[in-house]
Amino acid sequence: QVQLVESGGGLVQAGGSLRLSCAASGRTFSSYAMGWFRQAPGKEREFVAAINWSGGNTFYADSVKGRFTISRDNAKNTVFLQMNSLKPEDTAVYYCAAGPQARYDSSRYTFWGQGTQVTVSS
Repeated sequence: QVQLVESGGGLVQAGGSLRLSCAASGRTFSSYAMGWFRQAPGKEREFVAAINWSGGNTFYADSVKGRFTISRDNAKNTVFLQMNSLKPEDTAVYYCAAGPQARYDSSRYTFWGQGTQVTVSS
């Protein structure tokens, strides 16, 4: 069992930056791939980024490529999402998730956090 808690969301102006963190409980964190997803009001949850268990492979949605960076610190049981050059369309609740493999499909992830709100003003 893995429990995930996101933090770092907030209100930022367009062009600004935020760093999201997702702290995981349990000793098996390093065996899981981690993903970030987001859901805007009235829209379906969408893939943002994923990282494999070692951090050696990362994957990004086209909409965030070059602006967002996913990373992890297995010693601290934490995964991060550095978000730069934020746009109003990045406004959403951001969720982290843990699963056996880094995938774009949210159904492949087993454990989910409660989400953190990111709001980007224009």
